[in-house]
Amino acid sequence: MDSHNIPLDLDSRWEWVKYQLRIRGTSIADLARDADLNESAFRNAKRRAYPRVERDIANALGMLPGQIWPERWNADGTPLRLRPNRAESNVSPTDKDTGESSKGNNKPAERDDQHHRGNDDA
Repeated sequence: MDSHNIPLDLDSRWEWVKYQLRIRGTSIADLARDADLNESAFRNAKRRAYPRVERDIANALGMLPGQIWPERWNADGTPLRLRPNRAESNVSPTDKDTGESSKGNNKPAERDDQHHRGNDDA
């Protein structure tokens, strides 16, 4: 399929996607059912990056996701991450998988019941 004919405008592109699915005898609802996802998850891909859904749509059209959403995919076929997994990048190698927090004691603070009961004898 010629990706040069895919509209750049998000609304027009979404209508193009739905039309392409229809002429192939399927729909967004069918793809959602097959993927065991809610149809709204597929509709979210209209405006927001959702790599799993984009792959499913592209596969149904016999295309690569980057051909339909070039602004969301890298040239190597991986999704463009606007917020990479920060949890992995902020952990030092010595902190990984120790089961202990490096942020200090996780025990809840003990209460000073005199101050919480409104005790005037203090």
